[in-house]
Parts: sequence; structure tokens; C-alpha cells
Amino acid sequence: MLLNLLSNGFDKWALIELLLCLPIILFSLSLHETAHGFIAYKLGDPTARNLGRLTLNPFKHLDPIGALCMLIFGFGWAKPVPINTRYFKNPRRGMALTGIAGPISNLLLAIVCYILSIITFDSGLVSGLIVSAEGGLYLANNAAWIVYVIYLFFTVATNLNVALAIFNLIPVPPFDGSRFMYMLLPQKWYFKVMKYEQYTGLVVFAIIFILSRVGIYPVSIVSNWVLRGFDFLFATPIDLLFGIS
Repeated sequence: MLLNLLSNGFDKWALIELLLCLPIILFSLSLHETAHGFIAYKLGDPTARNLGRLTLNPFKHLDPIGALCMLIFGFGWAKPVPINTRYFKNPRRGMALTGIAGPISNLLLAIVCYILSIITFDSGLVSGLIVSAEGGLYLANNAAWIVYVIYLFFTVATNLNVALAIFNLIPVPPFDGSRFMYMLLPQKWYFKVMKYEQYTGLVVFAIIFILSRVGIYPVSIVSNWVLRGFDFLFATPIDLLFGIS
């Protein structure tokens, strides 16, 4: 996120976007971890509840390094919610459901924010927006300025939550996608992979970092596919609702 802003030229709108990222990141990471704990609780595991982790209070979930990575790179993590599979009637199914709950919560939040961003733009409330011939962004009045910031907030929230969901669906430990893989793989294979959990995460980060140095952003590529899906599913119907063809 910060790297993209710097590469595109840092102006007042980039600063506003960066400031908007902070509350979005804190809430999105908290929602992600709370979703893990909530599904685990519904499946019989009280561990997260007993530790006070069934809350959207960001300070209960904050991992400073993970939050910083999300601010800089656009993807990151929070402090994992502890889960005890011994409480599950079916541990493999329980791990899969709790694992997928985090990314799904972020995708649902992204859909809500995307719809709100389209409604905000299509409603004409951003009609005071003026783009100069040089590509600079100006707003004709204070009302348009405020509404555009609201629109920008929803847009940033959409992008960050899609990226967070995609990043966590990587199907290797310690990412959430590996919990779903646990249900699909033979148990002995899964535990062989889990032995290298402390290394696989570092390898994934190293690959993403190296690719980014040559202009390839895997998370962004997949995120853009998802956002194009949002365009098809939601933008066109909302445009028609507002009489925009």
C-alpha cells in the first residue's frame, strides 16, 4: 500500500489515503481473527472466548509487524486466535471451517464497502469532482471534498480486504488456506508439511518480495481478478439502478 503510494507520487490525496488505511487495517485484521474465534466457539471450542479474543477491539489482536506489513505492502496478519481442535467433533472439518472464516469475513466486508463506494459515486454526491488536464484532482466545494473522502475510504477498504483475504488463502502453513488443505490432504501428508511451517511462511514472503522487485505482484494480480468480478456482479446492477449506462 505505502509502496504503491510512493511509486505513484506522494501528494495530499496519497496522504489522506494513507491516513484512511490505519483504521481500516485495525478493523479488518480484528474482524478476521474474531471470525476465526467465533466459528471455533460455535463448533465447541471456548478457547478464544475464555482469552477475551471474541472482540473487535484491535488491541486484542494487534501484531505490530503484521499491521506494518499491511500498511507498507497491502497485505499482513494479526495475532492468531488460539484454537484447540480437541473440542471439535470432526477436527479436520473444524480446522477447515475456522480457517476459511477469516478470509470470508474480509471478502464480505469488501463486498459491503464496494457496494457503498459505487452507491456514493453513482448518487452524484461526488459531482463536484474536477480533474485537471494534467491529471490533478480538485474539488469544487467542501461538500464534494468530504463525500470524495468517504468514497475513497470505501474504495481503500475494499482493496485492502480483498488483498487480506487472498493473502491468507495461500494454501501453505501458516496461512489460513493450509487449514482448508488439511481437510483435503491425507493426514500424514499434512503433518509432514506442518513440520516446516516456520520455514514455509518465510519462503512465501521471500518469493512475494523478490517478484515485487521485478514488478510482479501476485496478491495484487489475484485481487484485481476478484475486483473485476465485483464489477460484473455489483457495479452494473447499481449503475442501472441509478440510470447510468
